[in-house]
Amino acid sequence: MDHSYAVTKLSAALAQINEQIAAIDADQNAWNWPEASDDLLLLEAEARIIQNAYVPKLGDYELNVNERDRWVAARHATIQALARAQSADEIAAFLRPSSPSIAADALHPWVWEPAAQLWGAGAHRDAVLTAARTVNARLQQKLSRHDIGETDLCMQSFDPKPPSAGKPRLRFDGDRDTPTWKARQEGAKYFSAGAFLGIRNLAAHQETVTWTEQEALEYLASFSVVARWIEECSVETAPPDVIPPAGTNGA
Repeated sequence: MDHSYAVTKLSAALAQINEQIAAIDADQNAWNWPEASDDLLLLEAEARIIQNAYVPKLGDYELNVNERDRWVAARHATIQALARAQSADEIAAFLRPSSPSIAADALHPWVWEPAAQLWGAGAHRDAVLTAARTVNARLQQKLSRHDIGETDLCMQSFDPKPPSAGKPRLRFDGDRDTPTWKARQEGAKYFSAGAFLGIRNLAAHQETVTWTEQEALEYLASFSVVARWIEECSVETAPPDVIPPAGTNGA
């Protein structure tokens, strides 16, 4: 509902209703009270619709009464509806459940510590980019891999497939035979890769990034999730090749 529109219409109606009541009170001849103007009647019709929108049947006051009683009833209904329209947004905000907030300094330290100074200087894009680079460096360090880019590294690191030579994997705890474990691995694989593709690459290669502070904070939070997964997971490497004893054919 457009409350500002309602306030405008109801305020205009109330002003003319008050003028009409004042004109009636100034004329002592009840048989010749001043008639309402067309403008007032139109405003009253609009006001009655709005009144009923705020309170069912509020605008259904009796019209077939003497002129003064009719406009007094109109005044009461208009004031009630106007009060609701004026306070609707404030009351809705008051009744709305309190929303949680993200504390930036509670993000994963791999994210917030390198980003803090840049963020404090208002360089939100650079803060996100620096955090992303730090998370990638930590991933490379954990897996001892510096041969591929961050997106490919995420895709390979969380892949549920067994590790191979030179390609260790990150593994969550849990039963690896369950659909839940496999889904978590796949989710981390694509989420982490997506964070680098959709956030880090944009910050690094787009000349102008028009992120709001809220958007940039959400992007930092995305990398905080990736950082927690990397730190949480264990590293699984491929078993070493079995070297047959000297003098045997390896059979």
